[in-house]
Amino acid sequence: MYVCNSEKSIVLRDIGKNFDRGGTIVDVGAFCLMPNHFHILAREKIENGISLYMRKLLTGYSMYFNLKHTREGKLFDGAFKAINAGDDRYLKYLYSYIHLNPAKLIDKNWKNSVREDNKEILNFCLLYPNSSIGEYKNSSYKIINPRRFPDYFPSPTSHMKELAEWLQLTP
Repeated sequence: MYVCNSEKSIVLRDIGKNFDRGGTIVDVGAFCLMPNHFHILAREKIENGISLYMRKLLTGYSMYFNLKHTREGKLFDGAFKAINAGDDRYLKYLYSYIHLNPAKLIDKNWKNSVREDNKEILNFCLLYPNSSIGEYKNSSYKIINPRRFPDYFPSPTSHMKELAEWLQLTP
């Protein structure tokens, strides 16, 4: 999905773009770009906002990628998957799930592994550059808009603590 880091930068820029000239169509609460997929936690601000946002994001990136690499055809298989995070417990879980997703890059079975210490995994995820974890950690919001989501983590420390606690719950 990405041949080089500049392509990841294009997607990161576009995730925060929102694509509507009259205002934003979604608020992004969390995201993580992985080598072959990505996760975005978004709240729509207009009817069908998430579908419109994803269509514009995926179409725009596909056109950019195809032009840059002199290729044709679709870049993504099938439609994007959207799940309604209707209840608060699931929504809170998604923050940790999305931000701990990079752990798969250093240990594919990290969820099922028994470890004395998960600091290596936590540190890797905290330093992962293609995730919103850095925005939470530094309270510097360029792409995400945490004000539009429940205030589960009133401070960067509380978010990091939640991730560390979640790691202790596995396997």
